[in-house]
Amino acid sequence: MRRRSLLTTGLTTGLTAGAISPALFLMPGTMRRAGAQFLRDLPPGVVRTHAVTTVGAPQLPADFKNFPYANPDAPKGGEIVQAETGSFDSLNPFILRGVAGPVGAVWDTLLVSTADEPETGYAHLAQVIEIAADRRSVAFELRPEARFHDGHKLTAEDVAWTFETLMKHGRPQQRAYYADVEKAEAQGPHRVVFHFRTDQNRELPLIIGQLSVLPKHWWEKRDFTQPLTEPPLGSGPYQVGKVDFGRSLTMERVKDWWAANLPTGRGLYNFDRMRTEFFRDPTIAFEAFKAGQVDIRVENIARQWATGYDFPAVKEGRIKREQLPWNLPFGMVGFGMNTRLSKFSDPRVREAIVCAFDFEWANKNLFYGRYQRLKSYYTFTECASSGLPSKEELALLEPFRTQLPPRLFTEPYTLPVTDGSGNNRDVLRHRLTLLKEAGWTVKEGKLVDASGQQLSFEILLDNPPFERVLLPYTQSLAKLGIDARIRSVDPAQAQHLQEEFNFDMALMQFPESDSPGNEQIGFWSSASAKEKGSNNLMGVSSPVVDALVAKVITAPDRASQVTACRALDRVLLWGWYIMPNWTAATMNVAYWNRFAHVDKPVRSGFALDSWWAVSPTKG
Repeated sequence: MRRRSLLTTGLTTGLTAGAISPALFLMPGTMRRAGAQFLRDLPPGVVRTHAVTTVGAPQLPADFKNFPYANPDAPKGGEIVQAETGSFDSLNPFILRGVAGPVGAVWDTLLVSTADEPETGYAHLAQVIEIAADRRSVAFELRPEARFHDGHKLTAEDVAWTFETLMKHGRPQQRAYYADVEKAEAQGPHRVVFHFRTDQNRELPLIIGQLSVLPKHWWEKRDFTQPLTEPPLGSGPYQVGKVDFGRSLTMERVKDWWAANLPTGRGLYNFDRMRTEFFRDPTIAFEAFKAGQVDIRVENIARQWATGYDFPAVKEGRIKREQLPWNLPFGMVGFGMNTRLSKFSDPRVREAIVCAFDFEWANKNLFYGRYQRLKSYYTFTECASSGLPSKEELALLEPFRTQLPPRLFTEPYTLPVTDGSGNNRDVLRHRLTLLKEAGWTVKEGKLVDASGQQLSFEILLDNPPFERVLLPYTQSLAKLGIDARIRSVDPAQAQHLQEEFNFDMALMQFPESDSPGNEQIGFWSSASAKEKGSNNLMGVSSPVVDALVAKVITAPDRASQVTACRALDRVLLWGWYIMPNWTAATMNVAYWNRFAHVDKPVRSGFALDSWWAVSPTKG
């Protein structure tokens, strides 16, 4: 789940490639300028503002007219069709039960981030953000014109009820994310106050603003804890239209959306209909795109981008291909091990499994040399560790020296580099030594423990094209005597198995931001390792990690935050929990030429909510 969208299911689910995430520096509204990033550094007294951010300063002033990549004159109308691999059986994305479709655009949020500033929230449902003088609460003054689609006014009571309901019945990640929020209090119809347990958590005003506000009057007549099969009520730019569960979902533009002329809505959400078609097989999804049944595609397979677009629609210019710059934090993606299982409890075993993957061979023979290896949980941010620990990092790490691997202090974290020939015997020979140190021996070609049981595990996979990458990996593991098998399931089943922690090894993503914060609890804390449905899929449970996560969240300034993140990064990397994958600096997008967008790069690659139909037909 994305770092900055823990409570929503996105407008363009399935379109983005790999990671990312969108979301306390306070910038002035028309009232008062705030010139510091962290809560304790704010000027004395109450701060009222139009935007909050965790990194730098908001780019847009209080009187901005629209987002830079939005076209305020874009025509409304038409339809865009996207493809998603998998299925869905619910329209309630806020609970663990069921697999929800991409319905996030049904609801509005207190604040809105942009494709250029995922770490900044601009007032949306709120018209003013007010930080208390003691920094232990934030108030949002709501826009009186805000309405749900049935005409009911959206009030502070709806906001408070939403928070209380999500904390009680929502996903486990939400409870961890908002653990430092004590309560939400409606003070009249248009003012809601969130009270904090601490004044040290710098990002609370921002992440509270990410709440999708739900209509209390509608949900009180329904069971929030159950999957939803009727269209939900919201206040956002779209509402659910035609639904064919497991096959297709159409979102319809709300023609009289209350926020259409706000700066946060102007020039956006231009399609009358956004339809998502679901496919069991990504190959079939690609064929549907080639046939014009799907309009847009983000291509994540290097081989297909290099060789698969040699067909008439591309040659004739009816399909456009663009390589868009990717300038957002990436985090970590890879095949993580479920360390709750005894077979993965020893970090020496995990290191051997990680290092058996020959990335250089794969990049040369499968990826067309396009990718670079991930080597940090905070890829593309200044929070990424490198080299040896700095003096500042050592100050955090030294108290735990006896609980950490000695190499963390004396060696940079590195992954094996081969010549790409496929001959990685030297790498495997060294890792076999590690396995022997951990009590494993090779007998008759099998790596066995003291009881004679072979080390064997399944790699859970919901993306068939990945099999060609994993098959050579399993062959490499077999040279160590390890029996690794691929278990292919559909995305819905994979999600369920991971939520139940019922897997050995699986592809997983830990998206990060420029300013890591509360989500680190859900990713790495000992408490989240025990809670099914949490984001701590690998079962990381370490007092050292817990202590460093607390340092990240309560860092008094940016320098301290970066230092804590780098120290945490090192501890996670040297834990050998995951076989890191790879990434590229561009996003490959192909689309039929019946669509247009502003010719301005955005940090996230592209912002589909700003596109429009070239010659739209009114729906």
